Amino acid sequence: MSDDAQKIKAILGKFISKNALSDGIDTARIQENWSSIMGENISAYTKEVSLKQDVLIVKLSSSVLRQELSYGKEKIVEMINKSLGGNKIQDIRFV
Repeated sequence: MSDDAQKIKAILGKFISKNALSDGIDTARIQENWSSIMGENISAYTKEVSLKQDVLIVKLSSSVLRQELSYGKEKIVEMINKSLGGNKIQDIRFV
């Protein structure tokens, strides 16, 4: 990576963190990849995915699915963090 590219990356990183944009960017990335991470069946029952600080809020239309997914929260957190390339998500709430 050239010096100019590294400087631009550093400036953008500071701008994003200073303006509290990282949650919005991470939410968009999670929404974009939700189907590939969780599969089409789960995606079909997902109404909304949002990020509040380090907690992912997933609104589902099926109470049975909500219960089933709650058993695998740690694995889901791991998969989403892997897709984000870091440890941004600490918990998931299925509502």
